This record gives sequence, structure tokens and C-alpha cells, in this order.
Amino acid sequence: MQDNGRNTAISRAKGYLESGVFLETLGRLVAVQSESHPPLRKPELERYCHEVMGPYLADMGFQIDIFDNPLPEHGPFLVARRHEDPELPTALIYGHGDVVRAMPERWRADLDPWTLKIEGNRVYGRGTVDNKGQHLIAIDSLRAVLEERGALGFNATVLIEMGEEAGSPGLQQFLKDKRDLLASDVFIALDGPRQSMDVADITLGTRGGLSVDLVCDLREGSHHSGHWGGLLKDPAVVLSHAISTIISREGRIMVDGWRPKNVPEAVRAASRDVKVKDQPGAPSPDEGWGEPEMSRTERIYAWNSAIVLSMISGQPENPVPAVAGFARARIQLRHTVDTDADDVAPALRRHLEEQGFPEVVVELVSERDMFPPSRTDPEHPWVQMVARSMRQTVGDGPNIIPTIGASGPSEYFKETLGIPIMWLPQSYGGCGQHGPNEHGLIGLYEDGLALMAGVFWDIGALSSDERAPLVNH
Repeated sequence: MQDNGRNTAISRAKGYLESGVFLETLGRLVAVQSESHPPLRKPELERYCHEVMGPYLADMGFQIDIFDNPLPEHGPFLVARRHEDPELPTALIYGHGDVVRAMPERWRADLDPWTLKIEGNRVYGRGTVDNKGQHLIAIDSLRAVLEERGALGFNATVLIEMGEEAGSPGLQQFLKDKRDLLASDVFIALDGPRQSMDVADITLGTRGGLSVDLVCDLREGSHHSGHWGGLLKDPAVVLSHAISTIISREGRIMVDGWRPKNVPEAVRAASRDVKVKDQPGAPSPDEGWGEPEMSRTERIYAWNSAIVLSMISGQPENPVPAVAGFARARIQLRHTVDTDADDVAPALRRHLEEQGFPEVVVELVSERDMFPPSRTDPEHPWVQMVARSMRQTVGDGPNIIPTIGASGPSEYFKETLGIPIMWLPQSYGGCGQHGPNEHGLIGLYEDGLALMAGVFWDIGALSSDERAPLVNH
């Protein structure tokens, strides 16, 4: 990758931050009270697209379209396109302009979630990292390349969603309806925290999430413990023993069908190589908990996890001396693409039958849609190209993370558009996203602008031979 203006484009991107232009723009984005989780402020979601981000991208030479959500009660989608040459690769750059509930009553007394405030290295405001600040990094990095080169050197489509914090309602249908409009060769998004302040990340997917309820309903009502204790089955005890066959005393998943099968060695290797640095205030992993003979990073990036979300029997708020007749527990499974989601509930039913718990009923929780799992091959040419670019910019290679522990809409894009997925987060674990006092770090904004300007410059500098394996035929 030759320089030919690369360093100047990076300096230009960082200059937006140094001059105050980046933070001035971010202040305008944060001021839009675009809550979707709840309450849903639809006029503000629309204003973000029509009055703020749409004009900003239009000034950069992008063609702007704003589409209603297929679910009309939810916020719109903004699509901004710059098409330079059909022979060039197309990057789909994603962000979301909606935010979680601001909760101003929980913020520090001198902070307002809708007003940007800078204190030292911290920039406070709702959306400063999730996700307004992060997609602004990507957009201003595009601007730096445009101003330096006079063109991107590739085609770019920017998609801003306005409902991610509410579970992306309507997104999957929108992608299907606009498949031709959004046709691309790679998906690039900035969201989430890094695993280490010192190392950049390329995240290639997300785990899926499913929940099941275990119900042990033995009889109507409850009965005096003095007369019936020791004679009647206690549903809480039965359920506890059933759970102990699902998750071992050491936290290992014991259900055949809940454990990943045939995890590619490239995924295991990439997971082992991830550099993690604990953040102040974060808990430390418990020694000996989870799948044995695996590193900490393999357990979270290449494997599944199961936890008990809740368990109830009797009357916890006011216990009475009686044998209960009913107990219920909810277990959540976070799983990689190496687990068949459709078999999760049936596999648990088979397991409980084999373990001798016919009285425990399995109910799949369907009250809210869960994102499916997704993963891009760590050895994909796009992944390797972006990793080389990052190394050139900062002198050190990024973490390549096959699957983060959380869930998200990755698979919607990967399946519908048939493209590799990369998330390049520029935040950190202590940023306060989804809580009070959300803030970005100026140092990470600067790092992100440099990294992304380098990535976009390098995509536009590829030779025809270098582009060939990157084009989605």
C-alpha cells in the first residue's frame, strides 16, 4: 500500500478533531433526541435523517434517499450513495442514529444527555459512542479521503438505521426490499467497545441469543410443609437438579446440541490471539469456570455460554412454610453459527428425558425476536486487507475477533446481501453506553479517524488485480 497522499488524508481526518469541527458536528447529532427504546420519538428519528445527517452527507456529494420503515410505526432508513465506477468495489457503511432512553434523572447533576460537554479526554452526551460518534468517525474519514484525493476511488453506500436500539424492527424486510439498491462487496460498521484501549479490533460477527423456560408444574396450590414436606416432590428441588444436568458445577454446558460442533481452526486460532485488557471496575473471570482447556478469549469468541436468567418458586417476596406446586426458570443460550438454533429447544427436551426429568417442560421464549448468529471467515480477503491497513496506520495488527459475545443484526446483512461483515469499534468498556453519563474519548475518536481514513484510502488505492478477489460476483 503506497502512501501517495495517504498520510495527508489521515492528518486531514485527525485535523477535524483538532480544529473542533468534528465535535461541533457531533454536538448537532447528539442534540437530536432520537430515542427509540422507549419512548419512540418518531419525529426526532425522522429529523435526524431529513434535517441533520442527510444534508451533511449531501454536502459531501452523496445522493440521499430516506425510506419509510416497512413497519410504519418505527423510524426511517437513510441511504446515501456515491457511485464512481461500476468496476470499483462498493463498501456499505452502516450506523444507527437512534439511541436508548436518555434517563436524564440518572446523569450527573451538571450533565445533560442532549448537550455535548467536554471534560479533559471525555466527551459526554447520549450517542457520543452509541452510535452517533462512531458513524461520524466513518463519515468524516470518507470526507478526508474525498478532499485529499478528489474521489474515493471506490463506491460507497452509507446506511443509517433509526431503530437498532429497539431490536432493528423492519430492518430485515427493508434489506430484502432494497437488495439491489444496497448491493455491495463489504459491510463496514463502527459500533461497540474495543477489547483493549491499546489494540484496534476487527469483529466479524455476533452470537445469537435464545431463551427457554423450564417449567415444573406438579400440582395445584401449595401444601403445609409440616404435614407434606418429605412426602411431596418439591418443584424447586426437581428444577435445580434438572439445571445441574444442563450446566455443570464448573459452568460447562452439558446438553448435546447446545455445544458448538466443528468450530473451524481459523476461528479458534483467531480467538486465542485476541489481546484483552480489563477495564477499571470490570469483574475478573472466575478461575475454572466455563469450558475446560480453553483460553478466556476462546470461551467468549468461539464458544457458547448458558446462564440462568431467573428462577422462581413459592412466594419469594413473602415466604410461607408450604411445599410449592410450581417452579419456573429461564435459561439463556448465547450461541455461535456452529449451533443449530432450531434444535436448541428440542435438544433440551431430549436431554431432560434422558436425564430422567419428564416432569420438566421446555418452552421456547418467543416474546421478543432475537438476532441470529453470524460470522465472517477470519481469512477472508477483505478482513486481511483491512487488517494490513490498520497495521500500516498504527504499527500494530488488530485483534481479529470471529464472534463477539453480544448479539446484533450482522446476519441480516450477510445473508441478504451475501457480503463479508466487519465491525471496527472505536469505544471502550467504561463508556457508559445504555446508562447514565455516556461518553466518548477524544483519544479514541482520533485513533478511529486515523484508522478509518487509512482503510478508506487503501480501498481506493487498490490495483485491478488486488480488487479482483474483493468484488462480490
